Amino acid sequence: MNSNVTEKNIIDVIEEFDYSTQNEKYNESFREWRRRKDNIYSFNFKKDQRERVYIDGRGFVEKSCVNAEKKVLSAIFHTIGYATLMWIVFEDVLSKLIIYLLEFIGINIHTSFMTRAINGGCHEVAVILIVINTIKIALPMIYLHFKFRMPKKIALMSSMNNPSALVGAISAAFILSVVTTLPSAFSNETREVISFFGSENMDVSIWNQGEFIAFTIFDVLIIPIISQIFYCGAAFTALRQFGDVFAMLVTSFTAAVLTQDFRYMPAVFIITLVGCCGMLTSGSVFTAIAVNIIFKMYQMTIVLIETDTSDNMPLIRNFFMSAIVIAGFIGLVYFRIHTKKHPLRLARYNGEMSFIQRIYQATKTFPFSTVAILCILCAIMGALI
Repeated sequence: MNSNVTEKNIIDVIEEFDYSTQNEKYNESFREWRRRKDNIYSFNFKKDQRERVYIDGRGFVEKSCVNAEKKVLSAIFHTIGYATLMWIVFEDVLSKLIIYLLEFIGINIHTSFMTRAINGGCHEVAVILIVINTIKIALPMIYLHFKFRMPKKIALMSSMNNPSALVGAISAAFILSVVTTLPSAFSNETREVISFFGSENMDVSIWNQGEFIAFTIFDVLIIPIISQIFYCGAAFTALRQFGDVFAMLVTSFTAAVLTQDFRYMPAVFIITLVGCCGMLTSGSVFTAIAVNIIFKMYQMTIVLIETDTSDNMPLIRNFFMSAIVIAGFIGLVYFRIHTKKHPLRLARYNGEMSFIQRIYQATKTFPFSTVAILCILCAIMGALI
């Protein structure tokens, strides 16, 4: 009897977290990381509700779970804010300074602070784009892993516990890829291959085949890998202490605003959300990577089809889009059948703070809020220019 009463009076947020969505090895590592005494990013709150602390001038005061949660949220978003700040500073400022320096020493490449376009020789532009896009993601990724100090086994989910979830996530990506491109696919505007690289604003029409293929492979395969390690790695794991839904929405929002382009924000938000959900239900970050690769490959394919100037182009495009949608629905049916054996579950944390309060805590934390505002302002400027 005394044991039951004691358990009911003990609040332990680490033990109350739902770990059933992952395997036991991951769960044990996650608990161990959260229980480290020197870990300022861990929401580690334990209290016996019968105990109170006496403070001079205030009397008996109970320890507050809300204050502990606010403190950890602020620390996490402060660090994620600096990581994303590194991203946009390198992309919008340092990369341009590097290009100015290269131009100064005689290399055929140039740009301007008033535009994101990079011009010059085919080889030079292709190389600098690969370097810039690698560094702008790799630096923040390394910074987050260094600050959070997470074991590899929890910073990157690597166990494919439910392969059917991989099929489901890819199938959802098929359908959403078609849906997100419907407005542009059936518009009256002429589309070119350059539109696939719209976020880079470079004239790929003058590129040699070698540079075009190299950058396409990099953009379709390499970028999704390193970007998902950034989004779905340490940042996501730190945020999921407050529930998977909260972590997915914040991660997807961050991925969307970092595009600094209103044309891509909705699609990136949705695809990142699907990737996060697929990662959680399958148990592997490979699912999130696969979803983003599928999305990139679909975009590239549809644009290449639309470069065909023959009368058969609309028929070929519509057949391709229909085939993708049908494949997506078949995959989702397969996934639905298998979810009866592996029910979908997302980890929840029902704390004293509401979901809205956690979002408010994130929006007022510097520099995370500042970076979001800067990205939106850049998107507005890009839309007006």
